[in-house]
Amino acid sequence: MSRTFRIAPSILSANFAKLGQEVTDVIASGADIIHFDVMDNHYVPNLTIGPLVCESLRPVTDAIIDVHLMVKPVDRIIPDFAKAGANMITFHPEASEHIDRSLALIRDSGCKAGLVFNPATPLHYLDHVMDKLDMILLMSVNPGFGGQKFIPETLNKIREVRRRIDASGRDIWLEVDGGVKVDNIAEVARAGADVFVAGSAVFSAGRDTDAHRYDSVIQALRDELAKVN
Repeated sequence: MSRTFRIAPSILSANFAKLGQEVTDVIASGADIIHFDVMDNHYVPNLTIGPLVCESLRPVTDAIIDVHLMVKPVDRIIPDFAKAGANMITFHPEASEHIDRSLALIRDSGCKAGLVFNPATPLHYLDHVMDKLDMILLMSVNPGFGGQKFIPETLNKIREVRRRIDASGRDIWLEVDGGVKVDNIAEVARAGADVFVAGSAVFSAGRDTDAHRYDSVIQALRDELAKVN
């Protein structure tokens, strides 16, 4: 059975001087999701964006806004992003005192919910919450900065999570974030991923060309994914 693949450019690598246009262009070029990397300089060693940016971009696009929270503690900011227009919110289990409560807070706020796993984070956090998840996000780099290289050992983790999802019988998206690009996206898909965060691989391509300049790189990603199904 063929799978649906979704490409989710991360605005971490976009040009913030014209962020609204960047989002419009990348969706017009064939992307499916807009990915937000939210960092607090506490859980990770970087500081990025907050709910105000999400609120500002929501009128610009009807695309899914996927908010990855790299903040600790996490519960305080979840309702703010939900009110700002997020569709999906994911967080790291280490950032929550009560994972089940944080997942419920996301869902009660009207968003889809997910957990994020760093390269060295064990998967046992999934054991009792699979029925509450809409997404599982696997980091294929250590979080904090864009432009890092994909960690090859992540492929085995993707396979294991795919087995867990299939065994659950639930429609849970498996997203991978970090170092995903044209030359490895097919391998990542074969391991079991179906949502692909691509920041620098997309936004660093063709910055000096005209509007909708991301057509070629997104088409190249799709061409590679077409080899998988």
